[in-house]
Amino acid sequence: MQQRQLTQLKSNLRSLGTPEKAKASSWFFKTGLGQYGEGDQFLGVTVPEQRKIAKQFKDLPLLSLKKLITSPWHEERLTGLFILVGQYQHGSAADKKAIYDFYISHTAWINNWDLVDSSAGYIVGEWLNDRQDKIKVLQKLAKSNLLWDRRIAMIATFPYIMRGRADEALVIAEELLHDKHDLIQKAVGWMLREVGKRVDRQLLISFLDLHAATMPRTTLRYALEHLPPEQRAYYMSIGH
Repeated sequence: MQQRQLTQLKSNLRSLGTPEKAKASSWFFKTGLGQYGEGDQFLGVTVPEQRKIAKQFKDLPLLSLKKLITSPWHEERLTGLFILVGQYQHGSAADKKAIYDFYISHTAWINNWDLVDSSAGYIVGEWLNDRQDKIKVLQKLAKSNLLWDRRIAMIATFPYIMRGRADEALVIAEELLHDKHDLIQKAVGWMLREVGKRVDRQLLISFLDLHAATMPRTTLRYALEHLPPEQRAYYMSIGH
């Protein structure tokens, strides 16, 4: 039964894919030699279509989800993550622990920014929310050699920002502030922007006063997006 469902899910995805969309996705997600998505493969299925399929197969067990999330096909991994997020949100405490443990042990396959952004906050962020070791776990991820662990650490703080808390995001932003990778710089700048937008603009200003002169320009540009033009101009002028 489980294998039949998994086979049907894969068949449904393939029936919706087109070579044109697959080619566009390969370019968009930087799959060329030496790029962050090198070697990733696409079926050419849109995200809304994947979400619809994820709802149809929302009860797939972890064993089947493992086969999806470790697939060479991007859309199979993302659809598997959509199902995993849904199961986490509706699961028991035991289900949530199993899903979190599974997720953390499979981060090598959560290996593009859309995969991280569609899942990290909903699973890692929510699981750690009330736990005493939250910052320790996030800092460990932020120190990882794996690019995707580091992005997970930053994006996992978004649920806290949405609840009006900035402490976790600012700690991890500082940890990752001088990361050399563009995808981390963008994630840090994005979360800083959200702190200023959703929690307290003064917290963002204080952070910028401390770090704007040395932080990467990409991070700075993202962080400044919701500030008035004169403030943006000021901080860009002092950035290196």
